[in-house]
Amino acid sequence: MIAPSLWRHADFLKLWAGQTVSELGSVVTRTAVPLVALLLLQAGPFQMALLVVAASLGVLLVGLIAGAWVDRLRRRPLLIWADAIRAVLLLSIPIAQVFGVLSMVQLYVVAFFEACLGSLFDAAYPAYVPSLIGVERVVEGNAKLATSGSIAEIGGPGLAGAMVQFFSAPFAILVDAISFAVSAISLQLIKAPEPARPPRTEASPIRGEIVEGLQLVRRHRVLFPMALRSVIAHVAGSFYGVLYTLYLIQELHLNPLLLGIVVSAGGVGSLIGSLFAQRVINRLGIGPALIWTAIGASILGILTPLAQGPVFLATLMVFIPQLIGDGLQTVESVAEISLIQGMVPDRALGRVNATLETFSHGIAYPIGALAAAGIAGVVGLRGGIAIGWAGMALSLVLLVLSPLPRIRKASDYTATEA
Repeated sequence: MIAPSLWRHADFLKLWAGQTVSELGSVVTRTAVPLVALLLLQAGPFQMALLVVAASLGVLLVGLIAGAWVDRLRRRPLLIWADAIRAVLLLSIPIAQVFGVLSMVQLYVVAFFEACLGSLFDAAYPAYVPSLIGVERVVEGNAKLATSGSIAEIGGPGLAGAMVQFFSAPFAILVDAISFAVSAISLQLIKAPEPARPPRTEASPIRGEIVEGLQLVRRHRVLFPMALRSVIAHVAGSFYGVLYTLYLIQELHLNPLLLGIVVSAGGVGSLIGSLFAQRVINRLGIGPALIWTAIGASILGILTPLAQGPVFLATLMVFIPQLIGDGLQTVESVAEISLIQGMVPDRALGRVNATLETFSHGIAYPIGALAAAGIAGVVGLRGGIAIGWAGMALSLVLLVLSPLPRIRKASDYTATEA
């Protein structure tokens, strides 16, 4: 008997609706916070870099501890409190602006603590989803939740720009504060009780539990190559994060309108990918789907550093990787998170999520960002983008050589084979 669609699952719909609103608000803030720093506080390059460092420090310092908490406590209350406190943090920015006391120090503090709470949320969220809908339905659930992020990427930047243009950057941040409150309420309205965490048979220090999570990833024949690949890909991917906009404007001579169209194409591609992710994974198998979509996105990605010629041709060459490549990467992401949820025991899922997040975003990404700035000064913007693409492409070798190509379902690779 075929299970009914999750669109008919009342509690999943509450989760999905809250996350859609929250994702949209977060994209708005991602655009608005730098504009607050630039337009209202006249921040320079060093101050802007400190904003990135503050957020990365939050992930680095709290990530592993957050994972241990997630495996000790019920996940839904952690999600609710993380959203509620983030709402208050972001609300402090427009309030401070109204009273004329907003400063860069406050932005650093908000960025740091928002990242800390984000690490807690990102560790708990993938661990909570299987308990809500069942491990056997995580591919469908993750595909539908990926749609939330895609919708946000399509509409968020334009919404943020309009709010900043017609109202103010602090007003745009107020919208994100409200979105976190909506997410917290949607989680609170879920009626299905979350199973209690297994009783702890002995009082082990949290440090020991963190080490256990690290060792689980290190010794696992699938998780370890995935984690190592993620670290390399985030170092290389940060080259795009730092250089991409400059490359399109200064090297390819795209105007702001064309830049917006190209970036929005990535959101459209992600949306299409989220709609087809479940079908692709079911057809190819979860391991092959992850690998082949990653390879496909990488092949298309070479067009970006090769882009040149008339503006129309250059725009087309960066548009295709955004539209099709981001769609393939969304399928890859759904397959990856679903595989982890199905392969890792529930008792350790929070620590595994936190370990992957901490090493990728807390360590690899800021290191890559600093390297990108230095290397681009030597080889130029195009050369920096080419190095970023090459690093991400080479990281796929780790997946190809792992057991992933033989895994059609997460249940095919059990914890005993780790």
